[in-house]
Amino acid sequence: MSDQNPYQPPPSDPYQKPPGQQPSGYDPTSYPPPAAGYPPYGGPPGGYAPDPNAPYGYDRMGRPFSHKSKIVAGVLQILLGGVGAGRWYTGHTGMAVAQLLTCGGLGIWALIDGIIFLVSEDRTDSRGLVLKG
Repeated sequence: MSDQNPYQPPPSDPYQKPPGQQPSGYDPTSYPPPAAGYPPYGGPPGGYAPDPNAPYGYDRMGRPFSHKSKIVAGVLQILLGGVGAGRWYTGHTGMAVAQLLTCGGLGIWALIDGIIFLVSEDRTDSRGLVLKG
């Protein structure tokens, strides 16, 4: 019986490198830098920096989104429309006061307004920014 370990390759193999060594000619600094227009490694996903004018993105028409939600506004308006809660939330204080004084148009105005908040894509907050969905 021989003295060699049967689970190790014979030491005379010229193509076998010891574990942990890189192939000959390997230089990790030789890779090219990122192409022009792409951020360096670790940049934001998609390669685009957030827009300070629209931190919540843009809608399909190119209008910036508000930080307020149309779903929250619609549910508030349906549940608490008699006091104009959806309008207070979006910052439309004049409409909110009118709904408060008329009890939400006896509930009819508040209900219709809440449904329109939920299904419309062009409702805005007091600054004119489109409510996000």
